[in-house]
Amino acid sequence: MSPVRRCSRTACGRPAVATLTYVYADSTAVLGPLATYAEPHCYDLCAEHSERLTAPRGWEVVRLLDGSAPARPSGDDLEALANAVREAARPQQRAAEAGGGGARAADPMEVARRGHLRVLRSPDN
Repeated sequence: MSPVRRCSRTACGRPAVATLTYVYADSTAVLGPLATYAEPHCYDLCAEHSERLTAPRGWEVVRLLDGSAPARPSGDDLEALANAVREAARPQQRAAEAGGGGARAADPMEVARRGHLRVLRSPDN
C-alpha cells in the first residue's frame, strides 16, 4: 500500500490535498485540508478536483483554509512595506524633523546624541 493517499475520484491517481465531508442535516459540503487519516465517510480529493468541486442545488459549499499554507501578501501589506522602505531611506536629520525630533534637540538637559542614545546633563550641574 502506498503511503501517499490518492484522490477518491474514479480514474484519478493524483495525490490527495483536501478532504470532503458532507453534512446532510445542514445540506452542506465541507472541503478542508487533508485529514490526518482516512475516514470511511470522507472523500480525499486532489488539487484539481477540490478546485472544481460543486454541490447539489440547494446545498452550500464551505471551504476551510489550510492554516499551514503561506498567505499571499495583500495590497495593504505591500503598501506598508513600501512605506517602511521609504522611511528607512530618508536622511536621519529630515526624519527627526518630521517626527518632532526638533523638540528633543532643544532639551537643555541633553548634552550630546549618538543615534538613538542621548547624553544628559546631571541635574546637579
